[in-house]
Amino acid sequence: MSEIKKHFFAQLDETIATLKTEGMEVIRLDIGSPDLPPHPSVIETLGRASARGDSHGYQSHLGPLSYREAWVGMYKDVFGVDIDPAREIVPLLGTKEGIYHLSQAIIKSGDVVLIPDPYYPTYLRGTQLAGGEPYFMPLLAENDYLPDLDAIPEEVADKAKLLWVNYPNNPLGATAPLSFYEKLVRFAEKHDILICSDIPYSQVCFGENIPPSIMQVDGAKDVAIEFNSLSKSHNMAGWRIGAAVGNVPTLDALLKLKTNADSGHFGPILEAASHAMGLQPSWIQERNAVYRERRDIIVTSLRSLGVDVDSPQASLYIWCPIPEGWVSEKFAMAMLEEASVSVAPGTVFGSNGEGFVRISITQPKEKIEEAMQKLTDWWKTL
Repeated sequence: MSEIKKHFFAQLDETIATLKTEGMEVIRLDIGSPDLPPHPSVIETLGRASARGDSHGYQSHLGPLSYREAWVGMYKDVFGVDIDPAREIVPLLGTKEGIYHLSQAIIKSGDVVLIPDPYYPTYLRGTQLAGGEPYFMPLLAENDYLPDLDAIPEEVADKAKLLWVNYPNNPLGATAPLSFYEKLVRFAEKHDILICSDIPYSQVCFGENIPPSIMQVDGAKDVAIEFNSLSKSHNMAGWRIGAAVGNVPTLDALLKLKTNADSGHFGPILEAASHAMGLQPSWIQERNAVYRERRDIIVTSLRSLGVDVDSPQASLYIWCPIPEGWVSEKFAMAMLEEASVSVAPGTVFGSNGEGFVRISITQPKEKIEEAMQKLTDWWKTL
């Protein structure tokens, strides 16, 4: 446990709370918690279900079949993938707990785990707490922010137990083509590695096509599981709705651990989530148009400062280079203290995050515009 620190955003919450007591109004562009609500009918469904007297007992760890079938329907509609609701899906209390619990269920002390860098911090924390040994795969611009599988030494690949991938990527906003997943599945088959694909941002996208799922690849279910969530796709982060799909033996191990670690979800939330997954795609498209406008405001403002920043095609984040002579953590803290705008230092997500900050688009347009004016005025003084 000595290697494990309090999560960055928990520490940041405390810092900002202190600044607020001192009279500072902070605009938070650090965390990716959607500010927009779920569709009104989802909230109405929750209310009706909660009002029933029989709704308040324990649920099965697998939830009702209708809930798993809602996930199956969404995977078919969005990705064209068939999932067996009886065997190929395990509901989660949000994917964060599933990612952590998978590490506990699968990793033994000394197992090698291949982790992208930058990374979602729970990939590393789960590995460390399970006694695994992380091997970092750099995500570089010259490789389209995809891990270079050919650069992984054979002896490392042969020892590896798990490999994490996350597209659309947090924090980079990068996406992966289906051809990458095809190569990844072949790599996993060769080296007997379990692929863990994490796609909570798959439906937060700004182009014509939704980024693919690894489950679209022939043979993926033999070597991979995939984590998905309604936190970002349906504006339900606080509801803690997620699922893992794919490889049956891995899902069985995850479920076995979960039966000893939690007591399932609140039934009315599952009912409302099932309704959410059946919404027309137009609702998500309209929501994404709001995010696209916010993204464009931030990217345009940064480019006007001469910042060479990419415009992401998916996710809730802009990956922003910082001026030379700064390190990410000090730059983010200076922005907070001097411009009253909070962003996440890139090093929260690994050593390859040095030289960057992550900017979230989860504030209303007016707040985004105010934040970018504050940031612009401050940046010009550097």
